[in-house]
Amino acid sequence: MQFKDYYEILGVEPNAGESEIKSAYRRLARKYHPDVSKEADAEEKFKAVNEAYEALRDPQKRAAYDQLRSRGYRPGDDVQPPGAGGGFHGAPGDFDFDEIFAGGGGPGSGGFSDFFEQMFGRGRGGARGPQPTGPTRARLSVPLESVYGGNSIRIGLNGKSLDVRIPKGIRPGQLIRLAGQGSNGGDLLLEIEYAAHPDFEVDGRNILYILDVMPWQAALGAVMSVPTLGGSVELKIPAGSDAGKKLRLRGRGLPGQTPGDQIVELEIMAPLPQTPAQRAAYEGLRDAFD
Repeated sequence: MQFKDYYEILGVEPNAGESEIKSAYRRLARKYHPDVSKEADAEEKFKAVNEAYEALRDPQKRAAYDQLRSRGYRPGDDVQPPGAGGGFHGAPGDFDFDEIFAGGGGPGSGGFSDFFEQMFGRGRGGARGPQPTGPTRARLSVPLESVYGGNSIRIGLNGKSLDVRIPKGIRPGQLIRLAGQGSNGGDLLLEIEYAAHPDFEVDGRNILYILDVMPWQAALGAVMSVPTLGGSVELKIPAGSDAGKKLRLRGRGLPGQTPGDQIVELEIMAPLPQTPAQRAAYEGLRDAFD
């Protein structure tokens, strides 16, 4: 099993704050998203970025990873698995739950490396001795699209595949019970958490999205296509909009008794001039606003 430097993958320093890590993730996830990138290895890079963010966004996981990294491992170094005379035994933040990630290949889906699975998945921390009887508990990281649509997702567990129906609008911390699918024939309780998404963030039932607009679109107004969990919609950008302006798409958030909205925050981008005509246009703007 080979060590992975998650900070290097995201291009941040080991002392990076939560917002810096989140910003790096969003930028790289957009860059390497298989539906957007033309690079031959975009899918593998996208998975690596997603895995790094899953490890570093959670303080407990990050603390365990940081302790391992402090031993001087470098990318590609062999790391002993738990219980093999060193490994991760005794790392801080030992988890009471296994981690299960939904398959499907989309944003936030599974496909994590053996290194990640050994760090945070089943069996982490070496043998624990006899386990108490009763239901088996695990965390299930679910793509936001499945929470929005109430889709069934496929998970791998104990060498077999299971289809799990995700109730629409299920909240983090809620449980799904699978009868007879736990250890020794007991029930399996899946505690829901939302998988990281390259485009969206969650605030209660609201979905937050940052929309890149050009200066002329913000100044003059425009109609732009905006992705939502239910598909793209047309959004009118009012003339005279400024950076940070927030627009609301009602009912486009997560389902519930009162459905959430999608909040679209405008971020104004200034493209670099590539031609003499474009440079002249910038010079004209400079002269007009001086």
